[in-house]
Amino acid sequence: MKVAITTALVSLLASTNDAFTPTSMTRATSGLSMVATSPSGASTSSSSADWSPDSWKNCHVAQPPNYEDEAELEAAIEKLEGFSPLVFAGEVRSLHEQLARACTGQGFLLMGGDCAEAFNEFNVDHVRDTFRVILQMSLVLTFGSAMPVIKVGRMAGQFAKPRSEPDEVKDGVSLPSYRGDIINREEFTPEARRHNPFNMVEAYHQSAQTLNILRAFSTGGYADISRLHAWNLDFVEQTDEGSRYRKFATKVDESLRFMKAIGVDTGAAAFTKTDFYTAHECLLLPYEQALTREDSTTGRFYDCAAHMLWVGERTRQLDGAHLEFIRGIGNPVGVKISDKCTPEELINIIDTMNPQNIPGRLTIVVRMGAEKLRKNLPGLIRAVQREGKSVLWISDPVHGNTRKTENGYKTRDFDKIRAELRAFFDVHDEMGSHPGGVHLEMTGEDVTECVGGLSDVTEQSLSDRYHTYCDPRLNGAQAMELAFLIAERMRLRTGLPPIE
Repeated sequence: MKVAITTALVSLLASTNDAFTPTSMTRATSGLSMVATSPSGASTSSSSADWSPDSWKNCHVAQPPNYEDEAELEAAIEKLEGFSPLVFAGEVRSLHEQLARACTGQGFLLMGGDCAEAFNEFNVDHVRDTFRVILQMSLVLTFGSAMPVIKVGRMAGQFAKPRSEPDEVKDGVSLPSYRGDIINREEFTPEARRHNPFNMVEAYHQSAQTLNILRAFSTGGYADISRLHAWNLDFVEQTDEGSRYRKFATKVDESLRFMKAIGVDTGAAAFTKTDFYTAHECLLLPYEQALTREDSTTGRFYDCAAHMLWVGERTRQLDGAHLEFIRGIGNPVGVKISDKCTPEELINIIDTMNPQNIPGRLTIVVRMGAEKLRKNLPGLIRAVQREGKSVLWISDPVHGNTRKTENGYKTRDFDKIRAELRAFFDVHDEMGSHPGGVHLEMTGEDVTECVGGLSDVTEQSLSDRYHTYCDPRLNGAQAMELAFLIAERMRLRTGLPPIE
């Protein structure tokens, strides 16, 4: 058993260590250094003669910004087009390869980060705290699943948010809704709520700083496996004596001691550095197009604003601009689906986004709520299996569980989030498919935005540290608790005995 655990822990950090190393430093290439083939040897996108980075403009655009000054918009776009890519080819290739393995049941995708990044909330500590919790979660999940965990942050680009209503009314005054800092500002004034194209330029610069911080932390020793375990011990100290969390942490500690005892150098690079990638919702298409670059050697296009992008539930129309844009880029992509998605519609979406059926190209992010998931997900999985489609299924257990309290706070119940995750795993067990990951809105900070869990946040205590600019986030302790719960479930799936 311990040998198996050792192998799993080695896999966490011993895979490619160059996720944030420019390709020019790791392999000799030319142009944008974008690879010519996907993990399966086929083209990574559906680029063809009928697609170009601006062909989305011929389609209906859902959730569009309303820029009043065309000349101002063009000036902002011209600046963005002259900037360097935010991510590098080797990073995108590495992520795609890892996702391809996860599609076959040989990996688990952990995505997490803020609902929406904000300009005035940016600082090194905020980035570090979320990065740290994601790494802590990944260590627990690797131990539980005995497989590599792919770490992706909703960071360095997650600025835009869709809205149900285009306008917001306060005291009889109507102004454009707040759409995220990349479009306008939260303050309820005409000047702040104006859609300003130069916010895209500011978003680019903040994203560049965030990526620099992440690169430093992921390769500079901050990701040391012993440090992560020590942080996890700090978490379990908050739990009751004899709790399953303490027992789980003890097993991890035994494994680390065992590795050292047999001569494994846990101070080597494989245990002190890690791959870490970024993703955001592909919502603001002028920004995404401006940061799309063509590989001079293959002629393929890549959105260099992030390693991975996804299309949301509100913008995934088959004839819409967002699917049109995303179908032609070479990045790994995702699509969020709710109970509104039929099996036939899902197959059409898959055929649009991944017509060559390339493993690792497409991730399906399921957000339904526990009851609706149990009812609707089996039919979706059955359709994918029947058609032989290669996708990675992951759960977003937070978006389908948002409610408003009597005192006006948007919140999410930890118990309902846990119930949806349990339903997700139950359905995949029944269908013989791979529950490939989890997507969470979370932060490393001690906020009080979601109720329940070991942190004991109540509706009455929501106002203590309710800091979100958009939707409520799990705090660090709640996110860690979910990681332990998922890890226990993954142990059962992989045939490892439960921790008694």
